[in-house]
Amino acid sequence: MSYLARETTNLSESFWTELDTVVVAAAKKVLTGRRFLHVFGPLGIGVDNVAVDDTDKLKEKAEDGLIITVGRRYMQIPMIYDDFILLARDLESLKKSGLPVDFSKAVVSASACAFKEDKLIYFGNKELGYTGLMTATGANKLSKKDWSKGENAFADVAAAIELLMAKNIYGNYSLIVSPDLYLQMQRLQVGTGLLEAERVEKLVEGHFYKSPVLGKGKALLVCPEATNMDLVIGQDMAAAYLEQTELNHSIRILETAFPRIKREQAIVIFE
Repeated sequence: MSYLARETTNLSESFWTELDTVVVAAAKKVLTGRRFLHVFGPLGIGVDNVAVDDTDKLKEKAEDGLIITVGRRYMQIPMIYDDFILLARDLESLKKSGLPVDFSKAVVSASACAFKEDKLIYFGNKELGYTGLMTATGANKLSKKDWSKGENAFADVAAAIELLMAKNIYGNYSLIVSPDLYLQMQRLQVGTGLLEAERVEKLVEGHFYKSPVLGKGKALLVCPEATNMDLVIGQDMAAAYLEQTELNHSIRILETAFPRIKREQAIVIFE
């Protein structure tokens, strides 16, 4: 029996194929972290931990005939999930009428999983020991001006890029902002004929994203080269069969993933 346990139910193969398509499409509409982070994997559901290296501190240390690697730790790949139920009577009714299955609940669950993934990427989970891009203690901090006025947004982003380059952190730069800041930049910049958002987007060569996970008034710039950070994926997002309870079908949308930050200095947080 496979880990997803789909063969334990009489739901057809075409049902699972359609559900997979719906889940992936729903998740893509929410996810932002995967748009700029390199994906390490999928490694498979059986891989439950990976090494997390601090690039700036990684070295071997010898003591009394023993050698260890300093700046390396091992982290468990957590499971992200959300459950939903499909009513058996509804499925039978749709089968008889020849109508397609309503996967609205699957869309809600997949969207919830995607939101949880992004939340883990940006904020980590302090209780479980996971660091996010916004909670990395070694990240650079810049004071954010009022992005609804003048050229403040452009100037702040330019300053963040200059800061990273001064620390010899080169590569593609990605800017991620909360929706309210994104809307503040949807205004014409005097004397340029361009929206502030367009000028900023050119500055980061198109790597400009907005995420509701950030809440309000938050933004960060990262250099997401694989040497600095990536997204570890064990099991990519998929649907698993849980059980049949009171004849109804309980299904879990799940994945195993977490952000692996190798160089916190490659992050600039606007405060």
